[in-house]
Amino acid sequence: MERTLFVEKKNEFLAQLEVERNVSTHTLRAYDSDLNQFILFWERMSPSDQKHLSLRQIIERYLMVLFYKKMNKSSIARKFSCFNSFERFLTAFGINLNLNLKRPRIDKKLPVYLTMDEMFHLLDNVANDELPTRFPARDKAILELLYATGVRCSELVHMNISDVDLDAKTIRIKGKGRKERIALFGQKALEKLLIYFQSERFDVQNPSEPLFTNYRGNRFTPRSVQRVIHMFRSFLKVERPITPHKIRHSFATHLLNQGADLRTVQELLGHKTLSSTEKYTHVTLKDLTKMCNTIHPLKNILKNKK
Repeated sequence: MERTLFVEKKNEFLAQLEVERNVSTHTLRAYDSDLNQFILFWERMSPSDQKHLSLRQIIERYLMVLFYKKMNKSSIARKFSCFNSFERFLTAFGINLNLNLKRPRIDKKLPVYLTMDEMFHLLDNVANDELPTRFPARDKAILELLYATGVRCSELVHMNISDVDLDAKTIRIKGKGRKERIALFGQKALEKLLIYFQSERFDVQNPSEPLFTNYRGNRFTPRSVQRVIHMFRSFLKVERPITPHKIRHSFATHLLNQGADLRTVQELLGHKTLSSTEKYTHVTLKDLTKMCNTIHPLKNILKNKK
């Protein structure tokens, strides 16, 4: 397979991902970058190697170089997924690469989250006039909504005013792969939204306007949300990093700790598979083990015998 044909099919592949498979813009951008990096590697190979090596051998050599560079395993795994998807796409055109790639195993990391006390402290005890921001009502509403719904940062910034039903206390979410779901929020989040609308967004002309905007009236970006959440970090008694995704982790972990069904949490988070949600059960089991080791009656008996 010539490189010019590879580039041509790459562009067709990305177009199919965007139009037919409705993948997220993040995935589309990542796959485009992955394939462009490989093409650059291919171009820089010696003329002799380019002439005598098959495309399969070139891809295998490229992936081997990534391992030797000690690239992050999750990044390498994504590139494997990209090539596997591209290989399936090429099969429809009678092009068989026979890569037989197996994704490397990724070490699972337990999600980092805030305790319920920490979340309630930020939501209830930090006054608006304490916040170093021109829009305290907006920023408190952002924090409250992230925790109340567990939405992703990318989902939050794509919310429009028309997506919010204040009477039903629901929000229509445009999730990964452009799949829609309904997120629920409670009375406290409703109150924060109403304060925000009444004090800082009272001049809304069109329901299709973004829910959260910057001082210019433009739609909030994920980076803007990250800065807002980072601002709350100084109000915690214990120094720890805070990100929008850690708020999402906190939402899921606290629900499971309070006895929520795993399937329910999966639906609320918008996870495609249950395995994505199951990582939070490891956190709750860890908390349960810690609790048993500290307050279980048998521990006190053993301690008295010593």
